[in-house]
Amino acid sequence: MPADLAVIGLGPLGLPLAQAAVAAGIPTLGYRTGPEAGSLSPAERRRMLSGGFRPATNPAELGRVRTAVICAPTPRDTDGGLDLSQVETAARTLAGHLRPHTTVVLESPVYPGTTEEFLRPLLEEVSGLRAGRDFHLAYSPSRVDPGRRDFTPATTPKVIGGLTPACTESAAAFYGRLSDKVVRARGLREAETVQLLETNFRHVNIALVNEMAVLCHDLGVDLWDVIRCAETKPFGFQAFRPGPGVGGHSVPLDRTGQPGSPLRMVELAQQVNNRMPRYVVRRAAALLNEHGKSARGARVLLLGVTYKPDLADQQNTPAREIAIRLMELGAAVSYHDPHVPSWSVLDHPVPRADSLYEAAANADLTILLQPHRTYDLQGLSVKAQLLLDTRGATPTGAAHRL
Repeated sequence: MPADLAVIGLGPLGLPLAQAAVAAGIPTLGYRTGPEAGSLSPAERRRMLSGGFRPATNPAELGRVRTAVICAPTPRDTDGGLDLSQVETAARTLAGHLRPHTTVVLESPVYPGTTEEFLRPLLEEVSGLRAGRDFHLAYSPSRVDPGRRDFTPATTPKVIGGLTPACTESAAAFYGRLSDKVVRARGLREAETVQLLETNFRHVNIALVNEMAVLCHDLGVDLWDVIRCAETKPFGFQAFRPGPGVGGHSVPLDRTGQPGSPLRMVELAQQVNNRMPRYVVRRAAALLNEHGKSARGARVLLLGVTYKPDLADQQNTPAREIAIRLMELGAAVSYHDPHVPSWSVLDHPVPRADSLYEAAANADLTILLQPHRTYDLQGLSVKAQLLLDTRGATPTGAAHRL
């Protein structure tokens, strides 16, 4: 069966897109840009294959689709900027087989201007085709929130910005098959900047509430009650909650890709959020000390070492730095996570607790980092000698909260 769509990059952005396309009845090719890949259960993989998904290893197959979406990851480089090497590889691979009238969309997080100034020349140089004349070129910010069941690709509006109005309409026609609502941006840069704003909005607001967590602890104020009350305001407020750090694949961008235009507030937010693992460890050491124990030699159990509840993804999880800092203090660290069968820190395996309640009862301190659905937090608070809840998920009064 010929494919209508090629998803290039099968990581946390591309795999959900491919799943949504198959669910909408669109025959889809999946082409990897590197070793990265999202996680699928055997049942999900069978559903995709039976629904029209086909993994592709021959790049020539990319030239037989009407729409190609590049979802290659753009991780941090050594200077703190975005590494576009996988986007470049994907673009060159696609361009070598690009046919006229194809719609090419970039969904990878990038700086404003990247699609036109970086991707377009690559595609045109290798293919010999002109964007906006021979093929359509557009950008659409990815709006994937792994693990969320209340927001699906169909119910999440999709933003589209094209090189030309015709490019925008071509991309909108494709995404209209996946989403109930398509929002047209004025152009490529506006669509790219939507991604910048949405990602930074999350990180800045998490930083604010993380600072409030530290302040409220110092003042003896129950932050969680403050948030509960504040979120009743029907306007001008959106509730965010503190945590041990910010993980995930969407990194905050404190620059725009242009010299001399840093985003100072985002830079400060990164500093605040990056301090949270250290703050958690200080709170842990203080709790142990208050109960007559030293961090050195203490048995510390970490619960949930993924970056988000109910997922196996460990991308940028703050659990790693927390474990390292606890070990540096001399603590004996173990972990429990139903989604992570083995875990290593600094190339050393961390002991995994087989029995959760027995491990919590034996640990001098248990730190809840991710409240997976499988955790009985009420029962856990009874069993644990000392429990530090970094997510405010335990019943009020059942644990020490961040």
